[in-house]
Amino acid sequence: MAEGIPPTEQRTAAGRVLSVLDVFDAEHLELTLSEIGRRSGLTLSTAHRLVGELHDWGALERLPDGRYTVGMRVLELGTLEPQMLQLRDVAPAYLADLQSAVDANVHLSVRAGHDVVYLESLQRATGAPVLSRLGGRWPLHATATGLVLLAFAPPGVVAEVLSSPLRRFTEHTVTDPDVLRRLLAEVRRTGRSELHESITLGAFAVGVPVRGPLDRPIAALSLTLRQGGPTTAHHVLPALHATARALSRAVGSPSMQGPTGAAGRPRLA
Repeated sequence: MAEGIPPTEQRTAAGRVLSVLDVFDAEHLELTLSEIGRRSGLTLSTAHRLVGELHDWGALERLPDGRYTVGMRVLELGTLEPQMLQLRDVAPAYLADLQSAVDANVHLSVRAGHDVVYLESLQRATGAPVLSRLGGRWPLHATATGLVLLAFAPPGVVAEVLSSPLRRFTEHTVTDPDVLRRLLAEVRRTGRSELHESITLGAFAVGVPVRGPLDRPIAALSLTLRQGGPTTAHHVLPALHATARALSRAVGSPSMQGPTGAAGRPRLA
């Protein structure tokens, strides 16, 4: 260890850059420069320089109040994996059809560590009040798509999530590991998840998996609706399942090959 240099400053250049990006999570979506420096363990001058470079490149965005958030460039890089590229290429038309059929908020998510990240997020002005956005992150245990992705994740990931602190967003957020284990088993049995007011009061969500070439879930699709409204999970599940099957078919899931509606998309109405 070189004398006079703080241990955190002896990391490689790449390590210091990654430490800046790593400070953002579901509980820290927006941070000031000093908060980034403190959470990353970097000196303020180093944090200032790296944040500036990441902002110029597009990995960070500067908000009007001076705080920073993860930029779209990071999300774009994350979707360059071949299956994700294909999914993002074909998904918009299917999701638009689904939203038109059910008149609800539509989300397409993938797993990133212990979180879900939204690849697509279509909102309705008259839809349920939700905080989701394109590129947004939420803990796996608290969202419908997260439960789907966690249910089919490797056992080690499930164990890590259930043994970690589980954040409560509302009084309805499930944070008991034993209850979550039962929920995950139910998702694996039924092929769908359903959560009520887990993150936002007045909303409930239903999620299903999207499968890839090996028939393993590579993403999850969900609908968010108003709690207590006229539309229930029973009403929207046929369209949700049809869209998930069509997306799975489009990215090469062998078990989902079959007839489709016009233009290769499912008939939703």
